[in-house]
Amino acid sequence: MDVQLRHLRALVAVVDTGTFTDAAAELGTSQAAVSRSVAALETALGVRILQRTTRHLAPTPTGDQILAGARRILAETAHLHRIAEQSRSELRVGYAWAALGKHTRRLQRAWTGAPLVFVQSNTATAGLSEGAADVAVLRRGLPAVADPGAPSGPGSGTPADQLTTPLGPALADPRFDTALIGLENRCAAIATDNPLARRRTVRVEDLTRYTVAIDARTGTTTPGLWPPGQGPAAIRSTHGVDEWLTLIAAGQAVGITSEATANQNPRPGVAYRMLRAVPKIEVWLAWWRDDPPAQLPDLIRLGREAYAGS
Repeated sequence: MDVQLRHLRALVAVVDTGTFTDAAAELGTSQAAVSRSVAALETALGVRILQRTTRHLAPTPTGDQILAGARRILAETAHLHRIAEQSRSELRVGYAWAALGKHTRRLQRAWTGAPLVFVQSNTATAGLSEGAADVAVLRRGLPAVADPGAPSGPGSGTPADQLTTPLGPALADPRFDTALIGLENRCAAIATDNPLARRRTVRVEDLTRYTVAIDARTGTTTPGLWPPGQGPAAIRSTHGVDEWLTLIAAGQAVGITSEATANQNPRPGVAYRMLRAVPKIEVWLAWWRDDPPAQLPDLIRLGREAYAGS
């Protein structure tokens, strides 16, 4: 027989109230049911947990330890229920560098569902795989390894399957599904005292003689943006937008990022200038394939409308 939560609840109630009768009243069940639960727990664990006499009821020495463990398990279970309840009462959208840039406020104003909460998480899945987000904003593909056994695109069985672009990025983790919502321009980020800051736009070739700061884990820049044989003088590895901006403001590097970063991360000493003749950045929403949020179709629709209206 396995240990069940109802067995633990019965044990704690009996000890806290002092009698099986009061425990039954607290749990809303019968005295016999409480007695059976405690007996089942003792059978499952193979030890005596409670000492019972006509006038006395108390845990055995081993029972004291089991009681402490039961309280911890019930507390953790309650915590899990609170997490689940929170996920139902708000929709958490994770992002690594920027949410939706200038479109963020427009989407928030149009949103009529559960509270929409944007959460920054500097991970490859913007908090999705870590449980910090229900939906993630992604601007870079994960390693392109498709899962031939996983459903994707129209007919995948998710509420948003008809909104999913079947030609979307192949994710290394087949647990996730994605939808394209828009495109963004790229910007160069340079120190305000850099001569390039006096220009309205720059080209990727203009950055060749500088050290370029690149976050290979969550950023959107790779050496592939430069023509073959014309890459940057040096690459400085960074970890997250704050470190990246600090290097650029100090004149120790330049950077390339999405216009959303420029919109949501102004920094004294850093100038953002539009980058010409480079591919735009695709903006995707990602979610757990087998557990899409109930309001995902609305989020995808409003996200696409926000980008379409720019």
